[in-house]
Amino acid sequence: MYEYRNPDKKGMNQRKKIWLEKIINSSYNNTAGIIVLKNGKTLYENYFNEYTAASTVHVASVTKSIFSALIGIAIENGYIKSIDQKVLDFFPDYIIGRGESTIQNVTIKNMLTMTAPYKYKMEPYENFFVSDNWIKAALDLLGGKWQEGQFMYSAIIGTHILSGILVKATRQSVFDFATKNLFLPLEIEVGHNVVLHNKEEQLAFFQDKNVSGWVTDPQGLNTAGWGLTLTSMDMAKIGQLYLDRGRWQGKQIIPAWWIDESTKEHSRWGNLSYGYLWWIIDDKEHIYAALGDGGNVIYVNTKKKMVVSIASRFMPRAKDRIKLIKEYIEPMFE
Repeated sequence: MYEYRNPDKKGMNQRKKIWLEKIINSSYNNTAGIIVLKNGKTLYENYFNEYTAASTVHVASVTKSIFSALIGIAIENGYIKSIDQKVLDFFPDYIIGRGESTIQNVTIKNMLTMTAPYKYKMEPYENFFVSDNWIKAALDLLGGKWQEGQFMYSAIIGTHILSGILVKATRQSVFDFATKNLFLPLEIEVGHNVVLHNKEEQLAFFQDKNVSGWVTDPQGLNTAGWGLTLTSMDMAKIGQLYLDRGRWQGKQIIPAWWIDESTKEHSRWGNLSYGYLWWIIDDKEHIYAALGDGGNVIYVNTKKKMVVSIASRFMPRAKDRIKLIKEYIEPMFE
């Protein structure tokens, strides 16, 4: 049993605590909550900007890393044969455009490692959001010129195809599958689906301080790349689950082999390594993270048995939380 609500008083003295919080308030002032776990114990837990332990925030692209877990669970349970399955295997009624061929070779693994090709240089978010069928819109943009293994980050559009694949494979809604197989065992309550009808509602969702739920598309499919809301402790639980290779209170929630594969390098973007929708911070030390816009982070350092979760309210060009963790937080809990 992890001591989530009983921070270890020896873990941090008052002087260090004041210094850390001064840095957070001055340079990372959109922070909602920070939790530090080591060896399964809470060494630090604090909230900022009138947020509390019960507050949920939109974790942005942290959603991707959590969705990766759902794909692994689906494979382990036989819903999906393997990550080498072709994307179009799940959409047999999709009509391929004339002259299009590369889309036929795109696999689930390409989607997970951000090595799928797209017919754009910049994601056309607005056109995608106003379409009446997000899966079809995403498939229409998949393909084109393809250099095998080339990293092309899809923040929203391409990743949404994974939602369609999960629903087609499991014949369950994403929400129901995630609740039964991941959220309930961890006592995470997402609450409800959120339908955003227009651009104004989408912007409000990003900026609302009291946001909750999980966004769906017009067909009711939950988003895979963004749109999930969690508390700081929910994020810490996910990190601890990964640190413990998928086991939670004696039960295997995510297959250990999937966590091992998900958190090692499969593709690369410049100096950054990427696993299966997880960023690899240090492959040798086995440090990896789920990173979301605005400064949302689930950080796992397997060598130090440490998890850091940072929930943040959306802010453009938020300061790098990995720097905060590596330069300030980790050294305090050596």
